[in-house]
Amino acid sequence: MTTLPKPRQPELKTALPGPKTASIMERDSQHLSTSYMRPYPFVPDHGEGVWLTDVDGNTMLDFFAGIAVSTTGHAHPHVVQAVQEQITKFTHVCLTDYPQEITTSLAERLVKHVERPGEKWRVFFSNSGAEAVEAAVKLARNHTGRQHIISTMGSFHGRTYGAITLTGSKTKYKRGFGPLLPAVSHVPYPNPFRPPLGSTPETCGQAVLEHIESLFVGILPADEVAAIIVEPMQGEGGYIVPPADFLPGLRALCDKYGIMLIFDEVQAGMGRTGKMFSFQHFDVQPDIITSAKGIASGMPLGALLAKESVMTWPVGSHGSTYGGNPVAAAASHATLDLLEGRVQHPGCGANLMDNAAQVGEFIMGELKKMQAEFPFLGDVRGRGLFIGLEFVKPDGSPDGALRDRASMAMFERGLLNLDCGEAVIRISPPLILTREEAATGLEIMRETLRTLK
Repeated sequence: MTTLPKPRQPELKTALPGPKTASIMERDSQHLSTSYMRPYPFVPDHGEGVWLTDVDGNTMLDFFAGIAVSTTGHAHPHVVQAVQEQITKFTHVCLTDYPQEITTSLAERLVKHVERPGEKWRVFFSNSGAEAVEAAVKLARNHTGRQHIISTMGSFHGRTYGAITLTGSKTKYKRGFGPLLPAVSHVPYPNPFRPPLGSTPETCGQAVLEHIESLFVGILPADEVAAIIVEPMQGEGGYIVPPADFLPGLRALCDKYGIMLIFDEVQAGMGRTGKMFSFQHFDVQPDIITSAKGIASGMPLGALLAKESVMTWPVGSHGSTYGGNPVAAAASHATLDLLEGRVQHPGCGANLMDNAAQVGEFIMGELKKMQAEFPFLGDVRGRGLFIGLEFVKPDGSPDGALRDRASMAMFERGLLNLDCGEAVIRISPPLILTREEAATGLEIMRETLRTLK
């Protein structure tokens, strides 16, 4: 009988933090910005695939991918090769002034995932998601000649001034930084687990749409609204999937009043939910899309995609010194190769989008079993490898303290994870995660949850 090799496990060689980690963290605390959070005592040294090793030799299983950034895992050979080849050619010219083939072809590849017959799109490249969001607001205001922007509660759009104004997830992002961007309003996000406005899981999407309509009647003139920006699947707010009728209804509402519809795909996009963009699960088309994070497997790149009929701002009205950097663009090309299946990753099927869907379905099924076993798991939700696990008190209210205990206990067992929302642990690993590696992470989670009973 052939004995199958045991699946790889986390390897903890020291107590956490180890001595080298502790030393670096002490130096870090003395010299870096006081705004950095540092929730886990971990200082990475190198990575391979879904595994990350710290400076003390402790190897962890990565279930958060640098906040949904490391699409292809750590040091993917195809991405590394693409970056190395480009960096020997040139590292910077400035895309605002000089066209470059590598960014032109990247734009061509990106728009193919959103264009419909008779509908052409264009791309503006930035360095980050926040920059893409800022550009989206500028574009919507410029195109419509209107000023007001509507965002949602629980949203996260970045930390620059416009982006934090739009953000509705935590007041700490705004406290002490005012005045913020004028002419911005927030409406509830339709969370089926915690339906707003006295609605039900089935009617919460329609309730939010009716709430927006009511604003147009008595508070906010619809003809002064430039855009509504929404995460098709909400990230920092708790990894929330809205009801199926919400986004199509929002599209119809925007069409009714001549409002631009902006989808922020920075966290949920780039194959994470099993499709290139999360809105594509709902058969609806926006006017503007913002993307970043997973677009280049960790290299700094953001993208604003917009219909050609909308991207009408004049020459020189917007630009970026570093946006569309050719090295980052090379990494993005390599990332798309793996997402589209032009290059296949061993053990991940035809392409990484399919792998995300299949492995995510397996994880969701196992988490549903845990939910039945552990009453404090109030909700398990998501699509693909965009999954949220919400912790609750006996009365059903969010239990952030228990979530924090669980998160740290998982970390101490070798599972890198990250919280979001009031009481949610997000599962957003690299899209190269195999079913076997997922099972290893799930077992760590199960062992941890048993200690919380």
